[in-house]
Amino acid sequence: MRLSRYLLPILREVPKEAEIVSHRLMLRAGMVRQESAGIYAWLPLGKKVLDKICNVIREEQNRSGAIEIMMPTIQSADLWRESGRYDDYGKEMLRIKDRHERDMLYGPTNEEMLTEIVRAYVKSYKDLPLNLYHIQWKFRDEVRPRFGVMRSREFLMKDAYSVDLDFDNAVIAYNRMFVAYLRTFARLGLKAIPMVADTGPIGGNHSHEFIILASTGESEVFCHADYLDMAPPPAGIDFRDPAALQATVDQWTSLYAATEEKHDVAAFEAVEEGKRLSARGIEVGHIFYFGTKYSEPMGAKVTGPDGVERPVHMGSYGIGPSRLVAAIIEASHDENGIIWPDAIAPFKVGILNLKVGDAATDAACEQIYAALTAQGVDVLYDDTEERPGSKFATADLIGLPWQIIVGPKGLAAGTVELKRRADGARENLSVESALARVLG
Repeated sequence: MRLSRYLLPILREVPKEAEIVSHRLMLRAGMVRQESAGIYAWLPLGKKVLDKICNVIREEQNRSGAIEIMMPTIQSADLWRESGRYDDYGKEMLRIKDRHERDMLYGPTNEEMLTEIVRAYVKSYKDLPLNLYHIQWKFRDEVRPRFGVMRSREFLMKDAYSVDLDFDNAVIAYNRMFVAYLRTFARLGLKAIPMVADTGPIGGNHSHEFIILASTGESEVFCHADYLDMAPPPAGIDFRDPAALQATVDQWTSLYAATEEKHDVAAFEAVEEGKRLSARGIEVGHIFYFGTKYSEPMGAKVTGPDGVERPVHMGSYGIGPSRLVAAIIEASHDENGIIWPDAIAPFKVGILNLKVGDAATDAACEQIYAALTAQGVDVLYDDTEERPGSKFATADLIGLPWQIIVGPKGLAAGTVELKRRADGARENLSVESALARVLG
């Protein structure tokens, strides 16, 4: 993509309404624009990052055996009355009526609708196990939306729902998602720690929030410092092997880790002093077994191998891709701007032409641009007539992992400058060597 043809509305001044780093940088980098309180338009740069995050999530969900569907955003109030949640949900739910005065709502979540799909099509234990997920926009009318897309009213959510015959099989499904989440966050460049979360009236131990540590986190969290050095599950882990899944879950739940709400002071103090870690945390995912909470009142039943009909056991598994964009920025930035992990950077490489109109510089940039695009690399070619300093600032602000800087002086010596955004390292290399490094 040529920057001269791209919509990238960079702000040089820090927006006054932005309270946290991610909100400031997303506005300054032209990733989003606020349309009303807690509702944002995603501009080209932000949309590219959002799509790449969704692709990573989708790949790991598919790898685990989950199946993608798409449910509507507008739901019938009748479904929520069946589950008993319509009147209990509160003002966060946007309740509406259609032209026939039927009660509808803009979905804040999809347990009821998924349960309706299950009761319509899943009749036998032979149809199980099943895990259905979708990535969809949702709306919750937050009383005080703040921190940009970190706590907005409209947001993108990946929610998955497992369906199983009984508790034992539901635990296997839970473990499958637990492992998939560890892999997902690792691929996004995040060290997410699974922490014990509230299970509400269901009880039990099968509810975890995945938390990343960040100074601007919403709440205080407590954990064993060894979590920071744990390696994520390998790509080759067998999601069909319950023992392997359980072993991974056991490893990642063997040490103390709890949010403020579930913090046990005595248990934390039992951790050796040098290993106690208390910090601010940002929730990036939540998995939760809820048993027959919806299947029982809504009649989602299957016939078991013994011929007896029984309600299915279910769980829900959420990740907010739009929230993740902000969380990743909170965890990965410096004074110059965003530092994207390679997997989700909007462009892998930026080409900075320091003297547009110079024949040799233009030709070298075109050569590099053609070579990279031919290899399927996402490239942003800054072919504008901005000053070099402005180009450097823009490339750092939007977080381009690799920057190939092309100017007349370097070309006269047969080189271009290659900069790595993550650590600021710079090298003067031939065009061929720079390309090999970026593609390697």
